[in-house]
Amino acid sequence: MKIPFVSFIPLEKELDKELRGAFDRVFTRSWYIEGEEDKTFEQAFAEYCGVKYAVGTGNGLDALMLALKALGIGEGDDVIVPSNTFIATALAVTYVGATPVFVEPDISTFNIDPSRIEDKITAKTKAIMPVHLYGQACDMDPVMEIAKKHSLYVVEDCAQAHGATYKGRKIGTFGDVAGFSFYPGKNLGALGDAGAVITNDKEIAEKVRALGNYGSDYKYHHIYKGNNSRLDELQAAFLAAKLPMLDKVNEERRRIAALYSAGIKNEKVILPVVREDCVPVWHIYAVRCAERDALEKHLADLEIKTNKHYPIPIHLQECYSDLGLGKGCLPIAEEISATELSLPLYYGMTDEQIQYVIDSVNSF
Repeated sequence: MKIPFVSFIPLEKELDKELRGAFDRVFTRSWYIEGEEDKTFEQAFAEYCGVKYAVGTGNGLDALMLALKALGIGEGDDVIVPSNTFIATALAVTYVGATPVFVEPDISTFNIDPSRIEDKITAKTKAIMPVHLYGQACDMDPVMEIAKKHSLYVVEDCAQAHGATYKGRKIGTFGDVAGFSFYPGKNLGALGDAGAVITNDKEIAEKVRALGNYGSDYKYHHIYKGNNSRLDELQAAFLAAKLPMLDKVNEERRRIAALYSAGIKNEKVILPVVREDCVPVWHIYAVRCAERDALEKHLADLEIKTNKHYPIPIHLQECYSDLGLGKGCLPIAEEISATELSLPLYYGMTDEQIQYVIDSVNSF
């Protein structure tokens, strides 16, 4: 049985009428940037998250970068980021001229370990950027306490956790501002690149919008040296069509993850741990295995596609060699990179497919 790592087909078939209708509306209007579709989606997404403002951006990386710029973070500043995350988190810091400072994760949840944050705070530190990785919320209470104690901003990276909650509250609502990605593979994915910034601060929202529109608050009037990063009308229309399905999609992902967690019984495989005060949305179902590459090959031989998130930690990427962090500097991130394997998990998987993955992992 062939099992893809991800498939968009089941959800897109279910939403075929809505997605085609979204395209037809935009095409008929002949208005492709900053129109009614943007406004409609931004309002709906803000309401879904439980915040006052949402501002569409071109992608998730830009959402984080614009959020940092809106807070005035730049050259000479440090921003604390987890050592185990996708490189976009660090790149957003780099793009505003600041320096990413890595803090190790809790290896059981993969998320930043709050107990390690204060050791990395200096006079240069301006913000903490917790990442709700793989769809599970960070432990936000201690993060917020540390930020308050040291007068730091908190920028939440929510790129993988649309709809996840911490102590009954949606992620993205704890910090000063948060960034989302709507890359097609995300739980709420566009049919191309897209992103958004959310906040309860009107000034931040207005500044993000201006910064993403060439630094302009109105046409041909530029108050900032901005960027071109706006959510286009077509992607906004697609996202608005898919947003009402997000809770259903997340619930199905939780069902699949629960079946994996109950069914996989292989002493070589370490299953993901969920905090009791969190409701994850399982963007990624990440297991760990000391023989990860052999497990990957075993599943590939059985025609099961897997992925690795992420095979090279950020501090060992060539582009960040200037930070001078060699192998062994961040051992937990390195351990995760060497042992993590992501199993197939997507809306529309059949019980037969799920059981095949479970049996295949158990046969390793």
